[in-house]
Amino acid sequence: MWLFLLQEVLFFAPLFVAYALFRVMYPDAFLEASLLLNWKMGALNTAVLITSSFTMALGVNAAQRGLNDKAFKYLALTIAFACIFLVVKYFEYSHKIHEGMLPAGIFSYDHVMNPKTPLFFSIYFMMTGLHGLHVLIGIGLLVWIMMRAKKGEFSPNYFTPVELVGLYWHFVDLVWIYLFPLLYLIR
Repeated sequence: MWLFLLQEVLFFAPLFVAYALFRVMYPDAFLEASLLLNWKMGALNTAVLITSSFTMALGVNAAQRGLNDKAFKYLALTIAFACIFLVVKYFEYSHKIHEGMLPAGIFSYDHVMNPKTPLFFSIYFMMTGLHGLHVLIGIGLLVWIMMRAKKGEFSPNYFTPVELVGLYWHFVDLVWIYLFPLLYLIR
């Protein structure tokens, strides 16, 4: 699992490197674009994902103690928080699409000064879109683990699948904790 998570870090790394390079090259454009993001929605999503990490940890703990009913409930809560995250992201994306704040080639928002501002939105959509895909994958894994908990498959002697999915979920949350300040809090 640790090798898989390392591979996931390498999967995201080029986007973080591109972000860093372009932010250094075009700081004014990135500032201007960041001001167009709704930091309150980003902060809400950060709180939602941090809470989902907590419910995931509670689910792992319940599975470790063989409390499958509690594990099921905590995993369901984690899924609910993940869905809230995606709904908030949907509203953010809808607004951006409606306003024309799209990736570089199809950017049509007229109220920007810096011609490189669309570059920010290319990176924004790639990073948050890839993260959103990982949230969807996480939901699928959580449903699978939840169904296994419902069948009573976990005990103090066997809880590894819950723990591994928990590690994946914490990784997804950690990526967002980096994305939020980099994208929303540039000042």
